[in-house]
Amino acid sequence: MKVVVTGGGGFLGSHLCEALLYRGDTVWCLDNFCTGAPKNVTHLLPEPRFRLVSCDVTEPFDVPGPVHAVAHLASPASPPDYHRLPLETLSVGSRGTENALRFALRRGARFLLASTSEAYGDPEVHPQPEDYWGHVNPVGPRSVYDEAKRYAEALTTAYRRSLGANTGIVRIFNTYGPRMRPHDGRVVSTFLRQALAERPLTVFGDGSQTRSFCYVDDLVRGLTAMLDSCSEGPVNLGNPGEFTVRELADLVLKVTGSPSSVEYRPLPVDDPCRRRPVIDRARAELGWSPTVPLEEGLRRTVAWSRSRAADRPATADPDRKPVQV
Repeated sequence: MKVVVTGGGGFLGSHLCEALLYRGDTVWCLDNFCTGAPKNVTHLLPEPRFRLVSCDVTEPFDVPGPVHAVAHLASPASPPDYHRLPLETLSVGSRGTENALRFALRRGARFLLASTSEAYGDPEVHPQPEDYWGHVNPVGPRSVYDEAKRYAEALTTAYRRSLGANTGIVRIFNTYGPRMRPHDGRVVSTFLRQALAERPLTVFGDGSQTRSFCYVDDLVRGLTAMLDSCSEGPVNLGNPGEFTVRELADLVLKVTGSPSSVEYRPLPVDDPCRRRPVIDRARAELGWSPTVPLEEGLRRTVAWSRSRAADRPATADPDRKPVQV
C-alpha cells in the first residue's frame, strides 16, 4: 500500500519509513526538519518506492495518486525541542493534525495518530490503562506538548465520530534506539552520551522515579500493526517493564563499561514520578507485545552510537538543563 508518514525524518518516523519500505509499501516521507534530520532517511533515497518531501504540515499539503494510510508523527517530542519551539509544537498538534486528517479523509485513507504517554501527565493511577484520563498541568512547563497531543486525540476522535474517518490512536511510551540524537534531553540518550564520554551521569531527584523503555524495533512493529488494523484506540505502545532512573543509570554503566560516576540534581517541575503502560489492549487488538529486553536494546544502541561517533556535531554540553524523561 501507499503510506504518507508526517515527521518521517525524525527518530521514530525514519524507522517507520524503513519498516514500511522493507515490507513492500510505497512511502512518502513529509518533514520540515525542524527537529528531524535528512541523514535519518538518506539511505532510503535510492529506493524507487520512497519519496522525501520537505513540507510543513501546519499548511495544507497534497500527495499525488491514491493513498491508503497516513501516519501522523510530526511534532517536536523532546523537552529541549518543545521548549524551544512552543508555538510550533501547539501548531503541529492542532493545525497539523487537522490538515493530516482532512487529507486522509479526502483519500479514504486510514489515519494513525502518534500520541504520547504524556497524555497521562504525572499519573495518579499506576500502571496507566487507556481509560485513565490523566493528571496534566495545562499551564506547566510541559503543557505545550502534553496538551497539543491531548487536543490531537480529541480532534482525531471527533473526525471519526462526526465524519466517519478511519482513525486509530496510539500512546507511545519512552522509546529508544539507533538514531536518537545525543543531545535530545531524554534520559536514555543523555545517560548514553555521558557514559560514552566518561562524564558523570546526571540523575534528577533521588533516582527513584520509574519509567518503561521500549526498543524502537518493537515500537515500530506496534505502529505497523495499528496501521493494518481497524482499532480506533487509544492503544498504549510501550514496554511494561518498569525501572527506576537509578537502575537505568547503573545498567548504562554496565553495558558501556564506563567509569562515570552518578551525580544527583534537583527534580524538575512536573516530572512524572511513575510511568508504566498497561498493554492488554495492544495484545488483544493488535497481537503486539515487546520482545527486546532493556539490556539488549541498550547494547544495540551503544554499538550504533559508537559506530557513528565520528558524525556527532561539536555542540555545547547541555547537562545543566533538566533531563525530562
